[in-house]
Amino acid sequence: MEAIVLAGGLGTRLRSVVSDLPKPMAPIEDTPFLEYILKYLQRNSITRVVLSVGYKWETIKDYFGDNFEGIELIYSIEDEPLGTGGAIKKAIENINSEEVFIINGDTFFDVDLSLLRKEFHTNHSQLLLSLKEMHNFDRYGCVEIDASHNIVAFSEKEARTVGSINGGIYLMKSNVFNRYKLPYIFSFEEFMQDEFKNLNATGLVFKNYFIDIGIPEDYAKAQNELKHHI
Repeated sequence: MEAIVLAGGLGTRLRSVVSDLPKPMAPIEDTPFLEYILKYLQRNSITRVVLSVGYKWETIKDYFGDNFEGIELIYSIEDEPLGTGGAIKKAIENINSEEVFIINGDTFFDVDLSLLRKEFHTNHSQLLLSLKEMHNFDRYGCVEIDASHNIVAFSEKEARTVGSINGGIYLMKSNVFNRYKLPYIFSFEEFMQDEFKNLNATGLVFKNYFIDIGIPEDYAKAQNELKHHI
């Protein structure tokens, strides 16, 4: 199986603790965060990864090269920021299979990708989102699904006692964008919110470990927690 990892993040909110590095290269106990993601993908039988890179991408290429412990690495380079949607659309040009996992390069969500695949094919989805059950939070919007796992709504950020957030791992048909006349630069998140009904988009909820290193507080938590999930 193949995966796209969105590794072009600037890490603006992490500048106070991590400077001059792409966000996925932020060190976790001297190991780049991206290495934890690649080890997770290897454990889930991913053999080919397209790294969607931009800001200081040479840092990533110099560290990982073209192969990481048996995973072939391909680099899809943004000459300018394309948004998450534009970055995925460009990276898909390097994908050979009919479906592809898409992984956010600043989150780690320890879910079994084989379960996502099974759900994807059972429901004949074109897009499947991994969802993380959260409690007492206000930092994230929520994704609402029905009893058949169909997505029925995306909700805005607000204080909640419980809800399911987008966990940053997707499984998508590689040809999804072909039917749309999309701009060169666009947001994947906005695309999903606009088109989820047309894509038979589904969601699968997990309680598994999740960390988003996008803010200094959670980046600090990752320093102690991530090593227990590889």
